[in-house]
Amino acid sequence: MHDRSLSRRTLLTATAATAVAAGAVAAASPALAHPSHRDRLKRLISRMSLEEKVGQLFVMRVYGHSATAPDQADIELNLKEMGVRTAAELVAAYHVGGIIYFSWTHNTRDPHQIADLSNGIQRAGLAQPTPVPLLISTDQEHGIVARVGKPATLLPGAMALGAGGSRSDARGAAQIAGAELAAMGILQNYAPVADVNVNPANPVIGVRSFGADPEAVARLVAAQVKGYQGAGIAATSKHFPGHGDTTVDSHTGIPVITHTRQQWEEIDAPPFRAAIAAGIDSIMTAHIQFPALDPSNDPATLSRPILTGILREELGYDGVVVTDALNMQGVRDKYGDHRVPVLALKAGVDQLLNPPDLAVAWNGVLTAVKSGEISVSRIDESILRILSLKERLGLFRDPFVSHRRLDRTVGIGAHLAAADRIAERTTTLLVNEGGLLPLSRRSRPELLVVGADPASPSGTTGPPTAVLAKAFTELGFTASALSTGITPSAAKIEEAVAAAAGKDAVIVGTYNVSATSPQRTLVARLVATGVPVVALAIRNPYDIARLDGVAAALAAYSWTDVELRAAARVIAGRAEPLGRLPVPVQRADDPARVFYPIGHGLSYD
Repeated sequence: MHDRSLSRRTLLTATAATAVAAGAVAAASPALAHPSHRDRLKRLISRMSLEEKVGQLFVMRVYGHSATAPDQADIELNLKEMGVRTAAELVAAYHVGGIIYFSWTHNTRDPHQIADLSNGIQRAGLAQPTPVPLLISTDQEHGIVARVGKPATLLPGAMALGAGGSRSDARGAAQIAGAELAAMGILQNYAPVADVNVNPANPVIGVRSFGADPEAVARLVAAQVKGYQGAGIAATSKHFPGHGDTTVDSHTGIPVITHTRQQWEEIDAPPFRAAIAAGIDSIMTAHIQFPALDPSNDPATLSRPILTGILREELGYDGVVVTDALNMQGVRDKYGDHRVPVLALKAGVDQLLNPPDLAVAWNGVLTAVKSGEISVSRIDESILRILSLKERLGLFRDPFVSHRRLDRTVGIGAHLAAADRIAERTTTLLVNEGGLLPLSRRSRPELLVVGADPASPSGTTGPPTAVLAKAFTELGFTASALSTGITPSAAKIEEAVAAAAGKDAVIVGTYNVSATSPQRTLVARLVATGVPVVALAIRNPYDIARLDGVAAALAAYSWTDVELRAAARVIAGRAEPLGRLPVPVQRADDPARVFYPIGHGLSYD
């Protein structure tokens, strides 16, 4: 069902609670500075039961494409994990303040479906005893993390924008992304990443970061905050106090950041300071230990010295603090799942994101409040921040979205063209022996595209080798694609070598090449054929440090279609290679020595 004329007025009955709730948002002000406005929100909070208050603190996943009629398989997953059948039942049972969308929970099939899901969730929120709209969120960082795919516009990710170095492009990308999310009813985006990626071995951040220069990262973070929030959604800088220097993935373990307090001030803090100065609506915590900031070794998500002492008191931030997902191992190692949300609230958190077992987490908080471990005034403080944010975003005024607006906004030609232009300014040329590039379709018309074909971040793009081959064909070359994978077998390497015979050049898409990666063997064998080899790093730009003999090398920073098409245009000379490395590439045999410094990038002129 496509609801085209929904309004808050038609769905809320004329109860006293409704009237006050509606009045609470009539005097909206961006800064929420007017005392009468805060007083009305406080009166709304005072009418909530304790169970409703606790629910407002949670942002939860739910399976299904519809709020009331999901597929049977999703109903069964909801019953198994949450004891409810649908999103509407989840809202009614737990009064959750927000829902997070994922592709793997089947929330994001297409823009019209997403809009209907959002409207259904909002109807459920307004059907509660105390009607409150929900704040719907997602991780739409772009690049390698994107939950909403085509036909929505997909844009270059953070490190690609870092290579472009343009605050205007970063802000413009966020404005497009924010406008499209808002049109689908998603008003909180967990972006931009404010981590400074100073560790090439970082397994979880990498190209999700704008780069390794704190001041450059800070400028682009601020630009994206303004872009997202200018489009009417809440931006979220993450992961405080900084996740850029780790070799452990907090999804599976607990990283330890060994920076001193001074190093934190110089490396990790500047982007968060810039985000706060830009008026960031929310900040996400990190499941990391940071002994220099809190010697207790509690994860930052559960650390009062970090979240209250530093973020609130030292940095002066009074916006919404949201945890990283509470089902990640990094926050679960030290305490039980019933204690984690309680300790997060005591540390200074407002929103509790995606606990592994909602009943356990919700009851843990409820018990802590009833026992007096957490005061009602403490949770009221967080609820006021959350409701104030909802009001700023217009959710009390009208939480519904229309398909007419969606069709005028999502995936429109102007947005797609802007994405292509921005992407062209990010591709980085690292090596160009003998001036091989740009390739000429007249002197080198026959191309072979081989390499890794990682799954699409959104499930709607790729595979990379096919996208590149098609792009080269459209540019006038004769190009064929052969997927060799991230770990090519000996047989697949032999197949690629045979396919290279008679070709004028081979483009190899590489993906995070390690010292022992068979991708190195693939490239070496192709180089040995004598056919010029062009290496295109489709994720981290560090691959070139482990590849020998290639005639040319470029960094695309992601394998989404928009970045791959831009790289093809650069290789073919239809666009200039304007990107510059936002991180250093260190020598593989001596990490203390820099192979290519920040700012490296070749041009054609």
